[in-house]
Amino acid sequence: MVKIEELDFGEGLKKIEFLVTLKEEACCIGIMDIMEASIFLNEDAKYVQASYRKEYIKSYTEAFIKRLKTLKDDEDTYDGHIDCKELQEAVELLSEQEAQINEGVGFDPKFFKIYKLMSLYTTFILEEAVHPPGTPFPGGFKVKYENGKYLCPVKESQKNNPGAVCGFCIAEQDESV
Repeated sequence: MVKIEELDFGEGLKKIEFLVTLKEEACCIGIMDIMEASIFLNEDAKYVQASYRKEYIKSYTEAFIKRLKTLKDDEDTYDGHIDCKELQEAVELLSEQEAQINEGVGFDPKFFKIYKLMSLYTTFILEEAVHPPGTPFPGGFKVKYENGKYLCPVKESQKNNPGAVCGFCIAEQDESV
């Protein structure tokens, strides 16, 4: 099994080849990992404004935890290649985040495994925003999908945040925010 960090980013990487790598790593995530990730998500949500806490938990559960099954079961054949430079930058960012987690900062390690795979899967295979349409953000704003584009209310303010995946997410800043 080739791990994501071991991929040759200098060569042209087919989407289907990257999907195989993602699926292999996803298969290493078991039910106990999923349970621990869910517990983390619910615990973390206690810091979210009460007015949209339930919606936040539902959205993040669907975007990351439930979608893991979609990745594991994905049998589509994807044409085309991945921009290896963009993928390498994304993997480097996620590796930096993982190093912080290993030092006790940030996400729970079990949740991060899922978060990492889903962020890469949605961006580089599905070509969708990491946070799906409807994902709530403070102020009552949500990710939208309009005219073939994903619009995010926090893209500009978070794209250089080393703890976020906004830097490689395909969503664009929602200019109405």
